[in-house]
Amino acid sequence: MGIKVVKFGGSSLADANQFKKVASIIKSDEKRRFVVPSAPGKRFSDDIKVTDMLYKCCELAGSGVDFTNDFQMIKDRYNGIIADLGIDMSLDEEFDAIVKELKARPSKDFAASRGEYLNGKVLAKYLGFNFVDAADVIVFDTNGNLLLDETVKAVREKTNGLDNAVIPGFYGRTTEGYIKTFSRGGSDVTGSIIANAVRAEIYENWTDVSGFLVADPRIVERPDVISVITYRELRELAYMGASVLHEDAIFPVRSAGIPINIRNTNAPEDDGTMIVSNDHDFSDEDVKHTITGIAGKKGFSTINIEKAMMNNETGFGMKVLKVLYDNGLSFEHMPSGIDTMSITLSTEKLAPVREKVLAELRKTVEPDHLEVEDGIAILAVVGRRMKNTRGTVARIFAAMAHARINVKLIDQGSSELNVIIGVSEHELPTAISKIYDMFINSEKID
Repeated sequence: MGIKVVKFGGSSLADANQFKKVASIIKSDEKRRFVVPSAPGKRFSDDIKVTDMLYKCCELAGSGVDFTNDFQMIKDRYNGIIADLGIDMSLDEEFDAIVKELKARPSKDFAASRGEYLNGKVLAKYLGFNFVDAADVIVFDTNGNLLLDETVKAVREKTNGLDNAVIPGFYGRTTEGYIKTFSRGGSDVTGSIIANAVRAEIYENWTDVSGFLVADPRIVERPDVISVITYRELRELAYMGASVLHEDAIFPVRSAGIPINIRNTNAPEDDGTMIVSNDHDFSDEDVKHTITGIAGKKGFSTINIEKAMMNNETGFGMKVLKVLYDNGLSFEHMPSGIDTMSITLSTEKLAPVREKVLAELRKTVEPDHLEVEDGIAILAVVGRRMKNTRGTVARIFAAMAHARINVKLIDQGSSELNVIIGVSEHELPTAISKIYDMFINSEKID
């Protein structure tokens, strides 16, 4: 029988009612044998996440301030879940141990990890599953870098012979014995690692949305769900901020050829989004549209350089890039013409060295004209079918032209997986909306 590793986010485990939904999902498929829970999230908009409550207790402890009342709120949260679930268990020993450790050594990593640890204890008891402490299997080096090989070995040794297990997400232990956490959202990473280690057939990541959306729902009303997406496409869209998955969660399963299924705890009947390794992992019937997704990000500036006969000047580009390198700057895109070059980079990162960079460029390459244009947004249109579909780029720019949007940047990689467009920040929502209409709404009509 195959194995499914299932990870549930904080919103999926915010209260006892959500616990019951999660238990129902797990019990409905006997393959769902290994469970990775997050800490309880918000129950309502003004609620406080347990992780944030733990951070506050740690901060107070570090300042020598009594945090009894604040920690009592955490105890009440878990005790409330336990009571509402009707299970016979007590976390008093765990609570006492946490308070003792925070008073002795108020570590933020330790404090934050306890949300997942306690939730894992409760969920394991409710499900009747084994509990495996992530600190016993997730291994970091002394610098906080994940040791994947050691971790996989530890997971396999610890889970060998177990029919099931709940393994908390988000944290592990360094080789020196200290608790270490991933960055926020790191439970996704834990689930991916466990899936790799137990050789799962699929990694299900359950959250509060029914998969990845073609476009930002704050811009496009009720956008379509992406049914199947490759890891390469996901990488392109995630860079632009379109993601419900921690970016580091991809590698452990991608390297093992394990697909990820993004599912909705509150709508388990929805298929969600399947993330696969390559184009061979799905059929043509899974592909609904020419493009897979659209995403955009603001906060960029473009350095525009003009110089006659630039193309005949050996090493011109190298000199420009060296100025950026010497000032600790990386660039996003660098389209060029015969006598022009445009470099798009983060406005925030450019700001501290802006005048210094411009002065060095004037001295180094002696341009005829040099200027910086701020307020640039970058838009990515991503899709594996774009490469073999004629007229895709023409349709993109027809959408821009009809909306009277001035395109400031055009860039397309050799893989033809995506088209990058630069527009003014205030025109980004319109650009995304018009491209969505051109490719998604119009193709539904066709």
